[in-house]
Amino acid sequence: MKLRSISVIAAAAMALALGACGNNNDNNSSNSGTTDVTLSVWAPSEDQATSDSWLPTQEAAFQAAHPEYNITWNNAIVSEGDAATTVKQDASAAADVYMFANDQLGTLVQANAIGVLPPASISQVQSQNVDVMITSVTGADGQLYGVPYTANTWFMYYDKSKFTADDITSLDAMLAKGKVAFPLDNGWYLASFYVGNGCTFFGPDGTDESAGFDFSGTKASDVTAYLAGLVANPNFVNDANNNVGLAGLKSGEINAFFSGSWDAANVKDALGDNYAAAQPPTFTIDGKQVQIKAFAGSKAVAFNPNVNQANAGVAAQFAAFLGSTAAQQAHYTMRGIIPSDNALASDPAVAADPVAVAQMDTVENASIFQPTVAKMGNYWDPAASFGKALLSGDVTAANAVDKTEAWNTSLAG
Repeated sequence: MKLRSISVIAAAAMALALGACGNNNDNNSSNSGTTDVTLSVWAPSEDQATSDSWLPTQEAAFQAAHPEYNITWNNAIVSEGDAATTVKQDASAAADVYMFANDQLGTLVQANAIGVLPPASISQVQSQNVDVMITSVTGADGQLYGVPYTANTWFMYYDKSKFTADDITSLDAMLAKGKVAFPLDNGWYLASFYVGNGCTFFGPDGTDESAGFDFSGTKASDVTAYLAGLVANPNFVNDANNNVGLAGLKSGEINAFFSGSWDAANVKDALGDNYAAAQPPTFTIDGKQVQIKAFAGSKAVAFNPNVNQANAGVAAQFAAFLGSTAAQQAHYTMRGIIPSDNALASDPAVAADPVAVAQMDTVENASIFQPTVAKMGNYWDPAASFGKALLSGDVTAANAVDKTEAWNTSLAG
C-alpha cells in the first residue's frame, strides 16, 4: 500500500470523524444504513484477559454509542512499551488503534504509523490534561498525535507515623527527623534537583533539540553543592539500583523513598496503616525552597491512518474514546491505572487513593516533560557517572563549580 502523507490522512480522518460514513469501496453499508467497519486494536494482555476486561467493555460501549457502525473487532496483545518496535516491523500491518508510551512518539511518526488527532480529539486532550501531558503527545512538528490516559512519573512514599503533613513538604525537614532514600546515581531522578533550580533540557518545554542541555552557572553548581551536603547527611541513603529504599521501608530502617505507582502494592504491604505517598518535596538553596521536579511522560492511545484508510475516522474516534474521562475512570476501577484526566482528581475513589493523588499532584505541580528528542540519549550515562562521583566524594561543595561545568560540557557531546 502506498502511504499517503500524515496531513492528507489527518484531513480524511477529520472528515470521517465528523460525519456519518456513507458507501465507499472499502466499507459496505447494510440496508439499515449502518456501515461495516473492522478495527484491529493492540493493548496489554491485562486489558483484554476476559470478556469483562477493560478493552472489550470499552469496545462494547463505543459500539453502543455509535449505532451507525457495525464493528468487527480484531484484538491482539501488544504492550505500550512494545508498540513502536512492533510497528516498525511492518507499519502497514500494524493495528488501527494502539496504546503506546510517549517516548516512542518520534519513532512512530518516522514510521508514518500514527495519525494527527482531529480537532475534536485535540480539544479533548487539551481540556483533560495539564501542559506536561499535552507536550508528551506533541510531535516535533507541533501536532498532537495521542490521547493520554495515564502518566509515567515518580513521587515519594513515606511512613506517616514518622513525618507530619508539614514535614513532607521539605526534604530538609524530613532529613532532620528520619532516614530518606533517593537514587542519586540514577539520571531519571538526579535531574529533578537541577531542573527545579532552573536548569533545562532542550529549551523551556523540552522539545527544542537545538537548545541542548543547560546545566551551567550557579543555578547548576549551587545544586551540586547542595547534593554534596546531602550525601554527607547521616540520614540520607542512596537507593542503589532502586531496591534499597523499599527494603528499608520493610525493615523500618528507612522512612521515605522515591518511586512510582508500580511499587504501590509493595509499599502498602511494607507500611500497613502507615502507608502514605505525596508529590516530591522542596529542598533549600540560599534560604529559598526549591521544588524537586520529576520527569513525566504519558501512556496514550493513537490511531494508525495507513492500515484501513477508509476507517481512519472511526479509528480516530475510538482512540479518543479510550482516552475519555469515562474510559479512564473504568481503567482505574478495573485495573488501577491512575488517570491523567484532571476531572477525575475529584472522583471519590481516586481522591481516597494516596498513590493516585500523589501521581496526579506530581504531574500538575512538581514535574517537567521528559524530552524524547534523540540527543536525550547523551544524558543518561554522564548523569549516572556524576551521581556516582557525588556519592564517592569526588564531587564536593568545594569543587562544585568546576565539576558541574565539566559535566555540562560533556553533555554537549
